[in-house]
Amino acid sequence: PNTRSSLGAHRTERMKVSAGLRDGDLGENAGESFFPTSEYETNCEGEEIASEPIMRVGHGWDIHRLATVEEAGQGCVIGGIKIPDFDKGTVAHSDGDVLYHSATDALLGALGLPDIGQLFPDNDPRWRGADSEAFFDEAVRLMKKRGYRIMNLDVTLILQQPRVAKHKAAMKENVVRICKTIPARVNIKARTHEKLDSIGEGRALSCHTFVMMERC
Repeated sequence: PNTRSSLGAHRTERMKVSAGLRDGDLGENAGESFFPTSEYETNCEGEEIASEPIMRVGHGWDIHRLATVEEAGQGCVIGGIKIPDFDKGTVAHSDGDVLYHSATDALLGALGLPDIGQLFPDNDPRWRGADSEAFFDEAVRLMKKRGYRIMNLDVTLILQQPRVAKHKAAMKENVVRICKTIPARVNIKARTHEKLDSIGEGRALSCHTFVMMERC
Protein backbone atom coordinates (compact mmCIF):
# COMPACT_ATOMS: atom_id res chain seq x y z
CA PRO A 1 0.00 0.00 0.00
CA ASN A 2 1.05 3.57 -0.64
CA THR A 3 2.16 5.06 2.68
CA ARG A 4 2.44 8.72 1.68
CA SER A 5 -0.32 10.64 3.39
CA SER A 6 0.12 13.71 1.18
CA LEU A 7 -1.43 12.03 -1.86
CA GLY A 8 -4.95 12.23 -3.22
CA ALA A 9 -7.70 13.93 -1.28
CA HIS A 10 -5.54 14.36 1.82
CA ARG A 11 -3.00 16.33 -0.21
CA THR A 12 -5.76 18.44 -1.74
CA GLU A 13 -7.10 19.33 1.72
CA ARG A 14 -3.59 20.19 2.93
CA MET A 15 -3.10 22.53 -0.03
CA LYS A 16 -6.38 24.27 0.83
CA VAL A 17 -5.25 24.79 4.42
CA SER A 18 -1.85 26.10 3.30
CA ALA A 19 -3.50 28.49 0.87
CA GLY A 20 -5.72 29.78 3.66
CA LEU A 21 -2.68 30.49 5.83
CA ARG A 22 -0.99 32.39 3.01
CA ASP A 23 -4.14 34.43 2.53
CA GLY A 24 -3.81 35.68 6.09
CA ASP A 25 -6.44 33.33 7.47
CA LEU A 26 -4.76 33.50 10.89
CA GLY A 27 -5.66 37.17 11.18
CA GLU A 28 -4.05 38.89 14.15
CA ASN A 29 -2.25 35.66 15.06
CA ALA A 30 -0.37 35.49 11.77
CA GLY A 31 3.33 34.81 12.25
CA GLU A 32 4.27 38.00 10.43
CA SER A 33 2.73 40.10 13.18
CA PHE A 34 5.55 38.95 15.48
CA PHE A 35 8.42 39.86 13.12
CA PRO A 36 10.97 42.48 14.28
CA THR A 37 9.90 45.99 13.34
CA SER A 38 13.39 47.45 12.93
CA GLU A 39 16.77 46.30 11.66
CA TYR A 40 18.45 47.12 15.00
CA GLU A 41 17.22 47.28 18.58
CA THR A 42 18.87 48.80 21.64
CA ASN A 43 19.46 46.68 24.73
CA CYS A 44 19.36 47.82 28.37
CA GLU A 45 22.97 49.04 28.15
CA GLY A 46 22.38 51.20 25.10
CA GLU A 47 24.09 48.79 22.69
CA GLU A 48 22.57 48.41 19.24
CA ILE A 49 22.05 44.77 18.27
CA ALA A 50 20.96 43.46 14.88
CA SER A 51 17.46 42.00 14.95
CA GLU A 52 18.40 39.33 12.39
CA PRO A 53 21.70 37.58 13.26
CA ILE A 54 23.72 35.56 10.77
CA MET A 55 22.62 32.28 12.39
CA ARG A 56 19.71 31.13 14.51
CA VAL A 57 19.15 27.95 16.54
CA GLY A 58 15.84 26.37 17.56
CA HIS A 59 14.54 23.31 19.36
CA GLY A 60 11.14 21.65 19.14
CA TRP A 61 9.62 18.77 21.07
CA ASP A 62 6.31 16.96 20.76
CA ILE A 63 4.61 13.98 22.36
CA HIS A 64 1.32 12.25 21.62
CA ARG A 65 -0.60 9.41 23.15
CA LEU A 66 -1.17 6.20 21.21
CA ALA A 67 -4.49 4.38 21.41
CA THR A 68 -6.58 2.00 19.36
CA VAL A 69 -7.44 3.31 15.92
CA GLU A 70 -11.08 3.38 17.00
CA GLU A 71 -10.34 5.59 20.02
CA ALA A 72 -7.87 7.81 18.18
CA GLY A 73 -10.16 8.15 15.19
CA GLN A 74 -7.18 7.91 12.85
CA GLY A 75 -4.01 5.97 12.16
CA CYS A 76 -0.41 6.89 12.93
CA VAL A 77 1.39 9.41 10.72
CA ILE A 78 5.07 10.23 11.27
CA GLY A 79 7.08 12.48 8.99
CA GLY A 80 4.23 12.53 6.51
CA ILE A 81 4.20 8.74 6.28
CA LYS A 82 1.11 6.81 7.32
CA ILE A 83 2.58 3.80 9.09
CA PRO A 84 1.13 0.60 7.58
CA ASP A 85 0.33 -2.59 9.49
CA PHE A 86 0.21 -0.76 12.84
CA ASP A 87 -2.85 -1.32 15.02
CA LYS A 88 -2.68 1.97 16.95
CA GLY A 89 -3.47 5.57 16.10
CA THR A 90 -2.22 8.93 17.36
CA VAL A 91 -4.55 10.82 19.68
CA ALA A 92 -4.47 14.44 18.54
CA HIS A 93 -6.59 17.33 17.28
CA SER A 94 -4.74 17.27 13.95
CA ASP A 95 -3.15 14.16 12.43
CA GLY A 96 -0.70 14.14 15.37
CA ASP A 97 2.51 13.94 13.33
CA VAL A 98 5.13 14.30 16.08
CA LEU A 99 7.99 14.84 13.63
CA TYR A 100 6.28 17.65 11.74
CA HIS A 101 5.04 19.22 14.98
CA SER A 102 8.49 19.24 16.61
CA ALA A 103 10.12 20.52 13.40
CA THR A 104 7.51 23.28 13.14
CA ASP A 105 8.22 24.39 16.71
CA ALA A 106 11.98 24.25 16.11
CA LEU A 107 11.68 26.64 13.18
CA LEU A 108 9.25 28.94 14.98
CA GLY A 109 11.48 28.98 18.06
CA ALA A 110 14.58 29.81 16.05
CA LEU A 111 12.72 32.78 14.56
CA GLY A 112 11.52 33.96 17.97
CA LEU A 113 7.89 33.37 17.01
CA PRO A 114 4.97 31.91 19.02
CA ASP A 115 4.79 28.13 19.25
CA ILE A 116 2.63 25.82 17.17
CA GLY A 117 -0.09 25.75 19.82
CA GLN A 118 -0.56 29.52 19.62
CA LEU A 119 -0.56 29.76 15.84
CA PHE A 120 -2.64 26.61 15.37
CA PRO A 121 -4.65 26.11 18.61
CA ASP A 122 -6.11 22.69 19.27
CA ASN A 123 -9.51 24.19 20.08
CA ASP A 124 -9.87 25.59 16.55
CA PRO A 125 -12.08 23.34 14.39
CA ARG A 126 -10.10 24.35 11.29
CA TRP A 127 -7.24 22.13 12.41
CA ARG A 128 -9.36 19.07 13.27
CA GLY A 129 -7.67 16.15 11.51
CA ALA A 130 -5.45 18.56 9.55
CA ASP A 131 -2.39 17.29 7.71
CA SER A 132 0.49 18.67 9.79
CA GLU A 133 2.49 19.38 6.66
CA ALA A 134 0.45 22.58 6.45
CA PHE A 135 1.87 23.72 9.82
CA PHE A 136 5.43 22.76 8.89
CA ASP A 137 5.09 24.41 5.49
CA GLU A 138 3.90 27.63 7.11
CA ALA A 139 6.92 27.69 9.43
CA VAL A 140 9.20 27.26 6.41
CA ARG A 141 7.40 30.09 4.61
CA LEU A 142 7.96 32.36 7.61
CA MET A 143 11.64 31.36 7.72
CA LYS A 144 12.07 32.20 4.04
CA LYS A 145 10.24 35.49 4.46
CA ARG A 146 12.67 36.45 7.22
CA GLY A 147 15.61 35.73 4.88
CA TYR A 148 16.84 32.43 6.33
CA ARG A 149 17.36 28.89 5.09
CA ILE A 150 18.12 25.56 6.73
CA MET A 151 21.75 25.17 7.75
CA ASN A 152 21.13 21.87 9.54
CA LEU A 153 18.05 20.07 10.86
CA ASP A 154 18.46 17.09 13.19
CA VAL A 155 15.52 14.92 14.24
CA THR A 156 15.36 12.27 16.97
CA LEU A 157 12.22 10.14 17.14
CA ILE A 158 11.74 8.43 20.51
CA LEU A 159 9.27 5.57 20.32
CA GLN A 160 9.02 1.93 21.32
CA GLN A 161 6.52 1.36 18.57
CA PRO A 162 5.88 1.53 15.70
CA ARG A 163 9.15 0.44 14.14
CA VAL A 164 10.19 3.13 11.68
CA ALA A 165 13.62 2.09 10.37
CA LYS A 166 12.31 1.24 6.91
CA HIS A 167 10.38 4.52 6.72
CA LYS A 168 13.15 6.95 7.71
CA ALA A 169 14.37 7.51 4.15
CA ALA A 170 10.87 8.53 3.01
CA MET A 171 10.46 10.75 6.07
CA LYS A 172 13.75 12.47 5.29
CA GLU A 173 12.70 12.96 1.69
CA ASN A 174 9.54 14.72 2.90
CA VAL A 175 11.45 16.98 5.30
CA VAL A 176 14.01 17.91 2.62
CA ARG A 177 11.20 18.75 0.20
CA ILE A 178 9.19 20.85 2.67
CA CYS A 179 12.29 22.73 3.88
CA LYS A 180 13.41 23.32 0.28
CA THR A 181 16.89 22.16 1.20
CA ILE A 182 19.22 19.27 0.32
CA PRO A 183 19.61 15.81 1.94
CA ALA A 184 23.06 16.65 3.33
CA ARG A 185 21.44 19.21 5.67
CA VAL A 186 18.79 16.92 7.19
CA ASN A 187 19.17 13.95 9.52
CA ILE A 188 16.52 11.67 11.03
CA LYS A 189 17.30 9.25 13.84
CA ALA A 190 15.06 6.93 15.84
CA ARG A 191 15.54 5.15 19.15
CA THR A 192 13.43 3.27 21.65
CA HIS A 193 12.77 4.30 25.25
CA GLU A 194 14.14 1.03 26.62
CA LYS A 195 10.61 -0.01 27.64
CA LEU A 196 10.49 2.75 30.27
CA ASP A 197 7.51 4.99 31.04
CA SER A 198 4.58 5.60 28.70
CA ILE A 199 6.77 5.77 25.60
CA GLY A 200 8.59 2.56 26.45
CA GLU A 201 5.28 0.85 27.14
CA GLY A 202 4.03 1.80 23.69
CA ARG A 203 1.37 4.20 25.00
CA ALA A 204 2.98 7.32 23.53
CA LEU A 205 5.61 8.53 21.06
CA SER A 206 7.71 11.69 20.96
CA CYS A 207 10.20 13.61 18.87
CA HIS A 208 12.94 16.22 19.33
CA THR A 209 14.11 18.49 16.49
CA PHE A 210 17.06 20.89 16.50
CA VAL A 211 17.55 23.36 13.70
CA MET A 212 20.24 25.84 12.68
CA MET A 213 19.40 28.57 10.18
CA GLU A 214 21.66 30.84 8.16
CA ARG A 215 20.98 34.16 6.50
CA CYS A 216 20.65 33.88 2.75
